[in-house]
Amino acid sequence: MKYSTFVVAAAAGTAAAASAPAYGQCGGQGWTGATACVSGYHCAAQNDWYSQCVPGAGSSTPQTTKVVTSVKPTTTKAATSIKAITTAAASKAPVTTAASRASTTSKAATSSVASSKGKVKYAGVNIAGFDFGIDTNGGSGTYQDPGTTGQSQMNHFVKDDKLNAFRLPVGWQYLVGNTLGGNLDSSFFSKYDAQVTYCLNSGAELCIIDLHNYARWNGAIVGSSGGPTNAQFASVWSQLATKYASKPKVAFGIMNEPHDLQDINAWATTVQAAVTAIRKAGATQNLILLPGNDWTHAAQFVDNGSAAALNKITNLDGSKTNLVFDVHQYSDSDGSGTNSACTTDNVAGFTTLATWLRANGRQAILTEAGGSNDQSCLTNVCTMLNYLMTNSDVYLGWTGWSAGMFASNYVLSEVPTGSAGSYTDQAILTKCIAGVFNSK
Repeated sequence: MKYSTFVVAAAAGTAAAASAPAYGQCGGQGWTGATACVSGYHCAAQNDWYSQCVPGAGSSTPQTTKVVTSVKPTTTKAATSIKAITTAAASKAPVTTAASRASTTSKAATSSVASSKGKVKYAGVNIAGFDFGIDTNGGSGTYQDPGTTGQSQMNHFVKDDKLNAFRLPVGWQYLVGNTLGGNLDSSFFSKYDAQVTYCLNSGAELCIIDLHNYARWNGAIVGSSGGPTNAQFASVWSQLATKYASKPKVAFGIMNEPHDLQDINAWATTVQAAVTAIRKAGATQNLILLPGNDWTHAAQFVDNGSAAALNKITNLDGSKTNLVFDVHQYSDSDGSGTNSACTTDNVAGFTTLATWLRANGRQAILTEAGGSNDQSCLTNVCTMLNYLMTNSDVYLGWTGWSAGMFASNYVLSEVPTGSAGSYTDQAILTKCIAGVFNSK
């Protein structure tokens, strides 16, 4: 999910007459719905585009936010968005950088996962909640346990929509009781582990543990001066891998949406430390998902050097089997996933990446994509996913953003309405996330 780089809150706004529900949207740029929360909840800004009703006392009205950023320009010339994707013209241009031309001479890097011709292996949904409160600067707040809601949603998506993959975002601080380098917090982890178990028991083929911290811990970049050390980062992954080493359907999503990294090669060293820790813990068969810079946008993955840098990461034996690139891509005008209208199908960007993946014997998985139920999104998102289907030799699949504990009025909601046993899906899920997957 795309957020601003730094967020400075300032009280503003007047509460609307209606009240937003618990964990519902209550503010954000362009928001015209309720701005006051039901009793016992207050409206907290999560980012420039999304404020949410969370438990506890506080202002009943949302907070406005302004971006304080020092983001380096992306491949687009106009710096109108810190997460702008490449322009169509740029993304169609041939890749000519030395890094993108380089081909691997290492052992075969493909996943052990086989895809049917013309059909990706995995398709599913994010089940959000344990990531709530984590901002793009890696700060933490208040999470919401998806509990049996997540369980019933996953059971529905598998049984009724024939989906088979779920991504389970979680905050780093929550896992270790806010102690950097500490042990897994038994109280919290029992709740998160229950969600992983629900996923496995639903019949899903893939359950992704996603560390949702944007390559940061309370503002400091992992592996940078003054930030968490690579050893502290590897520690949490070693512990998680030990827990799930015997569960080959559990995948390890190393980090959600790293951004504004000054040195992509230093980041690759950090990711390598996590991969090494996971494999040493005995999780030798699990997929490990490797994220790049710039919010791990697929459209920028080659040109920003992420592909070349992460291509150097290996398993203990020097192979690259089951090391899969983790990419995100939204279809609105700035690639942020915060606008109700979609303007691009992203096929140009995915074509560039597919070319590089084939040349280097690698694969990728799209772990965040989505859109509103607007026809522009139904058209563009479905087109994008159809492209992945026809290029299933290099793309393993996708998980849409997002179901779980989001309110149904959230612009990217994939939360089904109704209740267990009688759910009605959002149009974006019916037509694209599930519809494209089940079309072959």
